[in-house]
Amino acid sequence: MRFSLIIPTLNEAGNIDPLLTSIFSLDNLGDQFEVIIVDDSSTDGTPDKVKKWQDTHNVRLIERHARPDLTASILDGTAAAKYEVIAVMDADLSHPPERLASLIQPILDDTHDITIGSRYIAGGDTIGWPFYRLWLSRAGGWLARTICDVNDATSGFFAFRRELIKNITENARGYKILLELLMTGREQLRVKEIPIHFHNRLHGSSKLSLSHHLTYLQQLITLAGGTVSFYTASRFAMVGFLGVFVDVLIFQWMTGQGISLATAHISSFIAAASFNYALNTKWSFRLHHSGHLHWSQFSRFLIVGIFAMLLRGAVLAWLVYTWNISSEWAIFPAIIATAIVNYLGSAFYVFPRTKPAVSTDTRWRIAAVGIVCFVILLRLVYMSVAQLIPDEAYYWQYAQHMDLSFFDHPPMVAWLIWLGTTLAGQNEFGVRIGAFLCGLIAMAYLYALARNLYDKSTAMRSVLLLAIVPFGFAAGLAMTPDAPLVAAWAATLYYMERALLANQNRAWLGVGIAFGLGILSKYTLGLLGIAALVFAILDPVARRWLLRPHPYVAVLIALILFSPVIIWNMENDWASFLFQTNRVGKAHHEFATPKLMLQIAIMLTPVGLVAAILALRSVFLSYPQTARKSLFIGIFTGVPLIVFLIASTFGSLRFHWTGPLWLALIPTMAWMIGQKNIFKNISGWLSTAWQPMITVSLLTYAFILHYVTLGIPGLPYQFLSEHYFWRETTAEVEKIADEIRQTTGEAPIVVGMSKWSIASALAFYNNNHPTLDIRSRNLFGEHAAMYSFWYPSESPTNRPILLIGMKRQALESGSAEGDFERMLIKSGSVNTREIYRYDGVLLRTLYYRTAEGYRGNLTSSSIPVSVENR
Repeated sequence: MRFSLIIPTLNEAGNIDPLLTSIFSLDNLGDQFEVIIVDDSSTDGTPDKVKKWQDTHNVRLIERHARPDLTASILDGTAAAKYEVIAVMDADLSHPPERLASLIQPILDDTHDITIGSRYIAGGDTIGWPFYRLWLSRAGGWLARTICDVNDATSGFFAFRRELIKNITENARGYKILLELLMTGREQLRVKEIPIHFHNRLHGSSKLSLSHHLTYLQQLITLAGGTVSFYTASRFAMVGFLGVFVDVLIFQWMTGQGISLATAHISSFIAAASFNYALNTKWSFRLHHSGHLHWSQFSRFLIVGIFAMLLRGAVLAWLVYTWNISSEWAIFPAIIATAIVNYLGSAFYVFPRTKPAVSTDTRWRIAAVGIVCFVILLRLVYMSVAQLIPDEAYYWQYAQHMDLSFFDHPPMVAWLIWLGTTLAGQNEFGVRIGAFLCGLIAMAYLYALARNLYDKSTAMRSVLLLAIVPFGFAAGLAMTPDAPLVAAWAATLYYMERALLANQNRAWLGVGIAFGLGILSKYTLGLLGIAALVFAILDPVARRWLLRPHPYVAVLIALILFSPVIIWNMENDWASFLFQTNRVGKAHHEFATPKLMLQIAIMLTPVGLVAAILALRSVFLSYPQTARKSLFIGIFTGVPLIVFLIASTFGSLRFHWTGPLWLALIPTMAWMIGQKNIFKNISGWLSTAWQPMITVSLLTYAFILHYVTLGIPGLPYQFLSEHYFWRETTAEVEKIADEIRQTTGEAPIVVGMSKWSIASALAFYNNNHPTLDIRSRNLFGEHAAMYSFWYPSESPTNRPILLIGMKRQALESGSAEGDFERMLIKSGSVNTREIYRYDGVLLRTLYYRTAEGYRGNLTSSSIPVSVENR
């Protein structure tokens, strides 16, 4: 074996003799290699120890007198090496010399360019390290895995081709040169990891310090394309500190003048951001900026600023409304959160590193990490401050009437809300925590699926796309049946791929559990069962599973999990199954396929729709080359899509029904972005088109959440006059009910004049005592979904009746809700009250009507099998 082994040293006198003895005693290395020891000005006699070996063995000593630096030592050793294959190991006896042959051979055989002795793959481990050292090493490795595809990027035991060293920048410093090597040509390099047993040192002391860890972090960020450094960070912090004075001064003055929280924080932010930008451009990032204004750069600054401002509004609302912290103090942590977003956005987006160039793939990876983290943070903050939409309040009502199943949906959404509210309380956070966790689960399974089908970069882009398309973003925030459905759909696809393509027996257990939980969330997931059967029939390899017990065990597991729904339907005359069947096969026909395409464009975004069409085309065109994978993607996307297309020819579908079916195709959509060699024009177009679409989507979500929580100055709430702000509306309804109680001496029956929206929202936000006695419109014989089960009848009574409507028409005779006046005793006219927020902002109009009593339901009623209006 002809190779050069470089061993950097710094005060390793006690380890030199045992290390070199063990190396030269190895029989499998031969005698054609050299050992180059590069010493960084040791003071313990390390050079003298090495010199004793020079006379008898092929050992050379290089003494450096510059500032100790591990990367510089390895570069100097490589420059002096006489062989083309270079190996590096530490001198502290932590790396096993007996693994040198395994490390070198793949490079000598020309099968790989870099080999790494890995502690973190099967067969490798770390022995004798304290917990904190192990944790720091693991954390460093995980951070590095965002930009490279190895498990142990922080390893100091590796080998490489000497020619690779020329790609490393001259100013490379730090103690992890392996990262530099991996990033010089990551897309072309052939990298292999071999397992090693890493031992803690027995002699001497570790040279690692906090400064080394900070240098590594800076090195990682620099390689990722950011301009984060101690230089820029310190200056940015100083500018930010000055900007805080501008921000707080304006904010405190405006709130002191009674100006709304939204207007005050947006105005102060704009003033401070303008001040900060001027100084950051001319001073903080001066090394990365030409000194004059670029409109493209300024536009990126505006985008980052708007993101930071909208997130700051969320933090501010969270602290003020959830934690009851005064706005004077809440502004400070909000400013800190804003500063972090601004700094990272400036470092990676406004003033990114341009020399040496960072690959497009790496930039997409960093964008995926940043955007997904932003989405998760946005969900986490807003889930506790944004009021429930009526749909969420209705499913919260499920959890107040726990049952095996429900009329219009299976029980999973109720179980998750019950668990969340039991642990976190009867509040928005408790209701939505299940959706938040389901969103994380969906991301994890989609990542694993995309990595199995393609590669890690595609997997990261897949999670990015899931986070920004409307159906993916909403499923991780709003607690509806779609939240667990999307998570279960992604999990089922993952286990299906492992079972049908990877032929793993154990995957069928996952299929059964994921599928069973999925149909407990929504019956739509049953389409994946049809797709699996079609795939097994068409694919010769998968067809063998039809003769084996594993798929049937999976079906049995799914049926056992689904049994509560079956039992409930048996006890209720199959009401839910009949209702869902009737929703798809309506008596009246309507050709709604154009409407369906519009709904898909909304669910995927317009760019996403085009990308999906191109991805489907790619799947079918590449079928001969990647037959089984293409068939899997085509079938598990195509079967549900065909079902929805056929159904749309008979009647319109709900706009969100098609969302999950694209989970099977998203990996291909993400894969096409990075395939410039295969799809030259298409890949470039997709990469270019997705960038503004991602920005617009994120800004839209953040804008809407800020709008419904704090408001936007100058933009009235007329768009939410019917379905939102039920907390303030319920408080007003409680006042009206109290007025009626004081006048008549009896508490009224409150009737929400919609299918279930009003009654559910009032029930959730009715926090005062006495509790309102709330019913829905089934009181008058109209359809009211589960309210028809919970309150199937009401006896005639002289108790006053208080009708609440979203619109005036709902309370007028002959309305869509039916002719209810003949069932009331002396009903009054329709009245209105304006609903204002605490700061005087008009939110909506409340429509109500009172009656002296209820004659009883004068029409026959039955459990509805079709529901149209909410």
